[in-house]
Formats: sequence, C-alpha cells, structure tokens
Amino acid sequence: MLKPANFAAIRPEGFQIRAVHAKAERNNIVNPRTGVAKNLSRAHDQVDNYVSQFSELLAHEAAAIESAARRLQPSQLEGAVTLLAGCQGKVILTGIGKSGFIARKVAATLTSTGTRAVFLHPSDALHGDLGIVDSSDVVVLLSNSGETDEILVMLPYLKHRRVPLIAILGNIDSTVARNADVVLDASVEKETCPFDLAPTASTTVALAIGDALALTVMKIKGLTPEDFALNHPAGQLGKRLSLKVADLMRTGAENPTAAREATWLEVVSAITRGGLGAVSVVNDDGSLAGIITDGDLRRAVQKSDPAKLGELLAEEFMTRNPVIIAPNELAYTALQLMENRPSQISVLPVVDGGRRPVGLVRLHDLVRIGL
Repeated sequence: MLKPANFAAIRPEGFQIRAVHAKAERNNIVNPRTGVAKNLSRAHDQVDNYVSQFSELLAHEAAAIESAARRLQPSQLEGAVTLLAGCQGKVILTGIGKSGFIARKVAATLTSTGTRAVFLHPSDALHGDLGIVDSSDVVVLLSNSGETDEILVMLPYLKHRRVPLIAILGNIDSTVARNADVVLDASVEKETCPFDLAPTASTTVALAIGDALALTVMKIKGLTPEDFALNHPAGQLGKRLSLKVADLMRTGAENPTAAREATWLEVVSAITRGGLGAVSVVNDDGSLAGIITDGDLRRAVQKSDPAKLGELLAEEFMTRNPVIIAPNELAYTALQLMENRPSQISVLPVVDGGRRPVGLVRLHDLVRIGL
C-alpha cells in the first residue's frame, strides 16, 4: 500500500510538478565558490543585455572618431603633416597619464612607418631628459585638458629650444593650445565611460589622429612594403619581404653535385654526404642539368632490374629542367614555387647567372624560419 506522501508522485499532476522542478533545476547554475545558484535564463538575458551595451559603447567611440574627422580643419592637418614630414631630427611624443600611453603608441607607429620617434615623459624631461630635445626635432604633445601641471612647466623649456610643437588636445582653448604651433582638435562631447570620467573616447580619438598623422607622413615619404619590412624583421611580413634565398640556402658540403655519368651508387653516396635528400646533376661546364632526390632514387629502384642497378647513370633517372631560383630572390618566392603546385617540392636548386648550382634551399628551412 502506497504511503500518502508518495501518492502525489503517481498522479499526472504530480509528474507535472516534478517536471517543473526539474526544468527549474536545469535552468540554475551554482557558483562553486559561493554556493549561490543563478538562474540560467536570467543569465542569458543579462548576456544579451551586455552584448547590446558593448555594441553601443563601440558605436559611441566610432562616432567620436567620425566627429573628430569632420571637425579637423585642412589648415591644421597641413601644418602638422608638413612639420612631421619635413622633420630633420626626431619626432618627440609626450603626454602624461592615459595620454602618455597613447603618445607611446603613436611614437611606435611613427617609428615603424619610417619616421624616427621617441616618447619623452614630462616628469623625466624636467629632471634631465629634456636634453634629448634638439631644435631639429618636432614635439607632439597629447593632452585632454591642456592644463596638466607637468606639461605646463615643460612648455617654456620647449619654447626656449625653439622646437615646433604640435598639440593633440581635448581643449583647444587651453594654455597648451595657445603655445602650440599647430593644434589638432581631439575633443569629445562625452567619454564612453557611463560616469563621463574614465578617459575612453578622448584617448581613442587622440590615438586615431596620431595614427592618421603617421600613415599620412608615411605616404608622403613614399615608404614601400620592403621599407616597412626592414623595420619589422622578426614578423612574418618582415621575413617575407626581406629574407633572401641566399640567407637560407645550404652551400658547401650540403650542396653536393654529381656528373651526368655518375652511377646510381655514386648518386646515393653524394646524397648521403649532403644530408638534404638531393643532389644537383651538372654538365661538363658545371651548369645544372637536373636534380635527383630521394624520391627519384626509390622510383629508379622500382623501375630498374636489380641486377643492372649498378649500371644506371644519373642522367637516366634525374629530373630534367627542374624548378630553380636565384640567390637574390626572396625566400618567400622560393616557398611559393615549392608549395603552389600539384605536388610539393622539398628541395630547390639555387643557381647563379651561369646556371651553375650554388646552393640548395629546403622547404623545411623556409617553414621553420616562419615564412
């Protein structure tokens, strides 16, 4: 006989009650640290709300940049760009607090795009580092208020050195603005911060203006991708635009050669000595006739009579007219030649102007270097 306490469990409405409870349990997640349960459906609503807020914050910063772009005057931009492009010394970026961080980034952008630039902290400048500033330099000062004490103290000493001053400011009626040669308006109506306190939209606008200046000057100076790569040797782009085949090819004992009349065994011995899995076959004048790889050796064994293998000559199983490359070609070009084909090439002969093999470049080495 069923106990009364269990009777509800067998009634249809009892199943419904348990199903509701199970659904409620599935929609709850317990924080393992606090032991507090949180309703998942509510959490999903909160996530949707966060996504909406996030998008609005990004839109606000984008709108601030767009507004600054419309507000900047051609004469202001021309003055700033002319000073930067014609700078005979260094471009010195300065700022304090969050503006200082933006100044550091703009200095890095200028340097990487062909304009020598350094960051100078205002406090350090007042304690000896001002000696880095020369009359051939240009100073770019970033400040939201244009009234920061450290900046104002530094101004007379900059003017004493007769160094041109470009100011990227949030307040174009400030003391800094009145002392600058060129003023770029980086003001914003409101920070993205909901309290209108944390520097957000203002620093974003200042950064965008700084980047735009750097890239405009880069175009005026005619910087090429190859020039850019020279400033980024450790990056993939830098390697692709600067590393030459000559920098990576194997030479000397690792670049074995064999005559067209070399026997199969002599070819095996040459490949073994080189250690790269290939040997260049040369004509009597030393020019390249073909290449033999480990794969060519295996295929020769499969096709030949084992009893006559010792009589097989290099010219009979070499790859004639192989893909070649010159030492002064980009290593990335070699990579493309080896990979962009129906069947990949693992070793590429490097030849000089007389088509003489001067090295071997391996696909493995190109990939390992990070191309």
